[in-house]
Amino acid sequence: MRGRLFVMTGASGVGKGTVRAKVLERTRLFYSISMTTRPPRPGERDGVDYYFVDRPTFEALLDQDGFLEHAEYVGHLYGTPKAPVERALARGEDVLLEIEVQGALQVRKKVPEAVLIFLLPPSLSELKRRLVYRGKDSPEKIAKRLAQAEWEIQNAHLFDYVVVNDVLEEAVADFLAILTAERRRTHRMAWALQKALERDPDLESELDEILRRNHGGTRH
Repeated sequence: MRGRLFVMTGASGVGKGTVRAKVLERTRLFYSISMTTRPPRPGERDGVDYYFVDRPTFEALLDQDGFLEHAEYVGHLYGTPKAPVERALARGEDVLLEIEVQGALQVRKKVPEAVLIFLLPPSLSELKRRLVYRGKDSPEKIAKRLAQAEWEIQNAHLFDYVVVNDVLEEAVADFLAILTAERRRTHRMAWALQKALERDPDLESELDEILRRNHGGTRH
């Protein structure tokens, strides 16, 4: 069976990377690494957190229709290379994307069956606190991120699920619960439905013998 595509999105600073890392520790998913033209942040590694490329390289792949989705956010390009995702889904693996909101809405149009999960901050004030204490952006850039976040949150109703990232472990548990529920949908559990109808002649014979011994005959 073809794998399922899960998409995590949310405002900058909401904690997508932290939640994603915890989720990947606890369940089997193929994590699709995005490509971006923004410079790496301290601790980020090329080919692990993102593929960090220059704008001409990104635009060349874009011209080849090589992205499942792409978007520009705060002056930088972001995109999901198409080929690795398609290969993983074809192998039957569930795939997780962690992408920007604009890109997630593009995925909705291209892959209607994808499951879109929006990660919310407890409030805009808390989001601002996280951005300030992250210490990576100027006041002007933080203001832009918050303005963008307000628009994104107002459009969260376009997504399938919302997870509030207030307490990290609770957010991770909620995210994992969504994965489990989607994996248990009836059409994805055909193998279990078929197996539930199977009979084991040897086991049934053994059980019938027990019934005969205990009750003097076979009962059904």
